[in-house]
Amino acid sequence: MTEETTTRLERDAIGEYAGPAGAYYGIDSARAAANFPISGLRLPRTFIRALANIKRAGALANRDLGLLPREHTDAIVTAAREVMNGDWDSEFVVDVFQTGSGTSTNMNANEVIANRANEILGGGPKGTYSPIHPNDHVNKGQSSNDVIPTALHLSALLETQRRLLPALYRLEASLQAKAAQFDSVVKTGRTHLMDATPIRLGQEFRGYAGQAERARRRVTVAGEALREVALGGTAVGTGVNTHREFAARAIAYLNEGERLQLRETSNHFQAQATMDAVVEASGELRTVAVSLVKIANDIRLMGSGPRASLYELALPALQPGSSIMPGKVNPVIPEAVIQVAAQVVGNDATIAMCGQWGFFELNTMWPVAAHNLLQTIELLTNAATVLAEKCIDGLEATENGPRMVEEGLSIGTPLAAVIGYDAAAELANDAFRTGRTIRALATERGILPEVELTRLLDARRMTGE
Repeated sequence: MTEETTTRLERDAIGEYAGPAGAYYGIDSARAAANFPISGLRLPRTFIRALANIKRAGALANRDLGLLPREHTDAIVTAAREVMNGDWDSEFVVDVFQTGSGTSTNMNANEVIANRANEILGGGPKGTYSPIHPNDHVNKGQSSNDVIPTALHLSALLETQRRLLPALYRLEASLQAKAAQFDSVVKTGRTHLMDATPIRLGQEFRGYAGQAERARRRVTVAGEALREVALGGTAVGTGVNTHREFAARAIAYLNEGERLQLRETSNHFQAQATMDAVVEASGELRTVAVSLVKIANDIRLMGSGPRASLYELALPALQPGSSIMPGKVNPVIPEAVIQVAAQVVGNDATIAMCGQWGFFELNTMWPVAAHNLLQTIELLTNAATVLAEKCIDGLEATENGPRMVEEGLSIGTPLAAVIGYDAAAELANDAFRTGRTIRALATERGILPEVELTRLLDARRMTGE
């Protein structure tokens, strides 16, 4: 094929530019692809789906308002649905690191949908934009400045509601099941990593389940912040070049399809000049990540050993743990979860910086914020699922925990209330020095009647309920 048949020339306000002849994307996207060869990263499928859904809803709203012919609307809606379904993912060629408003990605969608809609209508070669134009028709009543924030809110909300929340429910259920299974296992509690009073292993897992339950609440709070969208503000929040009913109608079509209870912001100027809602949502998700670290680390430590450490839990053996030490098995799932949390905390730091980058009427960090927030949601979803299915479900309690309770020194804590703190501390120190148990020394010294000593040193009784 000759160069003339493999490329096509289009013209914009800057001049002519050549792009691939068969591409559904147009001159704006081709320029952006050439201008930003930075990371090879693309905004994820869920964001592109949300963006196409906004174009679909916008076309229907403009039709209802008498601003777009039905035939054109039907073609745009059909093309937008194809994009939503992933039919044209390869046509989205713009790097994450691009213009801060996300204009290039918005135009990428406008061009793909316009070219495909014209094809549906039997129009001419790609790039001729007749009768449907990417700006005049697909983008009608919209600006990148209100569409891109809305697409991020919509895609993040969809991912948290449909994927992350079920994953956290699954994790909570797994932890609750282990809390019940381990309720009779009495072990040594620890504070400052040092022996403390007895606790039941089931109680520890009840605490982890409580973390998962509260993580769900935090995700719900994040979702509430994201329900308010910027659509309708167009360039600077004034709504220039859009019908005053456009946003409400378009959002109604989005809600009809997604059932997310999106609502138009009551203050368009803040919705485009800031990304406070995204920063808030990211902060809630960061807390979820930190919570997962606590759970994963405790499990990793309780499974340490098996002979030279705690080994209160036996973790599922998923793969060999060493290329040099035969028989070694590592806590690979907790370690993976902890690494996910490190990435999420880093993503949150990036999003916090993005939130600071609002100048006058526009924040100029939307694409990288979208990349980081959506990656955070995906990572947390997958980490919670893997932690539940490949680690928590297969945990078993060992005999080490109950055995070490009797040998521990903090089992003598209740004695302080009867014989005094100093006397109890002396007994504990002597037990540590001699390697004997509190019970044996207290019995030998006749500190209390045997019945009373047995009652006070009942480890199960110390754990309460």
